[in-house]
Amino acid sequence: MTAATRLAEWGMALTLDQVPERARAAALRHVLDGLGCAAAARLAGRRPAVEVALGLGGPEEATVVGCSQRVGAAAAALANGALMHALDFDDTHAGGLVHATSPVLPVALAVGEETGASGAEVLAAAIAGYEAICRLGAAVPHGFHARGLHATSACGVLAGALVATRLYGMPPGQAVHALGIAGSQAGGLLEFLNTGASTKQLHPGLAAHAAILAARLARAGATGPATVLEGRYGLYGALLGRPGVDPVTGLGDRWEVEHITIKPYPACQLLHAALDAARTLPSGPFEEIVAEVHPDAAAIVCGQGKARPRTPYEAKFSLPWSVAAMLLDGDVTVRTYQDVDRPEVVALAERIRHVETPFPGVAADQPGRLKARYADGRLGTAEVPRSAGGPGDPGLDRLVREKALANGVTEQVVDLVSRLPDLPTLRPLVAHLEEVTQA
Repeated sequence: MTAATRLAEWGMALTLDQVPERARAAALRHVLDGLGCAAAARLAGRRPAVEVALGLGGPEEATVVGCSQRVGAAAAALANGALMHALDFDDTHAGGLVHATSPVLPVALAVGEETGASGAEVLAAAIAGYEAICRLGAAVPHGFHARGLHATSACGVLAGALVATRLYGMPPGQAVHALGIAGSQAGGLLEFLNTGASTKQLHPGLAAHAAILAARLARAGATGPATVLEGRYGLYGALLGRPGVDPVTGLGDRWEVEHITIKPYPACQLLHAALDAARTLPSGPFEEIVAEVHPDAAAIVCGQGKARPRTPYEAKFSLPWSVAAMLLDGDVTVRTYQDVDRPEVVALAERIRHVETPFPGVAADQPGRLKARYADGRLGTAEVPRSAGGPGDPGLDRLVREKALANGVTEQVVDLVSRLPDLPTLRPLVAHLEEVTQA
């Protein structure tokens, strides 16, 4: 039995009763967080994917966050996926280095609304998608990024296809074909890191859109290879040169949805630990600051030119610039990245360097360690064991609620998400998704 067959059979058969309470609670946190991230992006004016989705139109199947016009499910998933990731404020699974919610939740919402699914059905489908995307990425730690590919995009399209096929009520055999079709659309180039372009923001939306198309194509009779994962030219063989990888072990035994980190800051997860450490560093003036950085992270958030980002999005992938902003402002928020030319931030960023420091875990779980030399000769250090918002963080529920409200969702949305498993349809929730508010 192929890996895709095992994944499809497990995903189609999963019931909410089989999911432990902790995993269900975690999934609800990520639903709320994803909706908040989309609302924040709408308030920040991130519109390209929304404009395209509204232009595509189609039957009135699904809702775009912040819009009264309903569009086809695939178009809505395109817009909502791009919105949830637009500010790089969405959650991250450290082991897979994937943004789990932004390609999975838009499919669950769009197809769930299209089919009239209950809240419990939508939540179960989303959990299946979370388990899939996390495992697909974690099977090859940092493997996609090392080859210049965005793991969220490459893995998200397959996870989204699993979500869509489940909500469409397709049999496991058709679901396998959908996964095979989705695999031919797996990709997402990281070249934006060298130019500051906005393509990465679009990746989850493109993956969610392609996932729904893959499910519909399979339902219409198109076929895909059952060996899409482990085959010679499957996901890992073609993209990474590593055929034979089996990413679906442990389904139903270990719940990866419990191991996804909520972001306190709208920036790349790989610099969050450094930001948390910077919050505790005594104030300057600084002569020099040295950050210890995992080698896999250094290639993405450190290096030549990072102290002078060209665009707000590029600044979100700059450890020196972001740490400098934290030290000067005391926090990093959506507004932090509106002006990347602030001379005081750039001047301090140019005094921040990094040293690659091995760590026995994945880069997104690295400790945050800063060593500072002050202008008066003093020395200072700051250290955190890992970034905030991760599994076991005692303030996680409060973080998610306060973040969502600050990002622009209403109190009604917070309440409805908490009651999602009891909703007969998504209608009460999506009615409120048309509305976002300025906190």
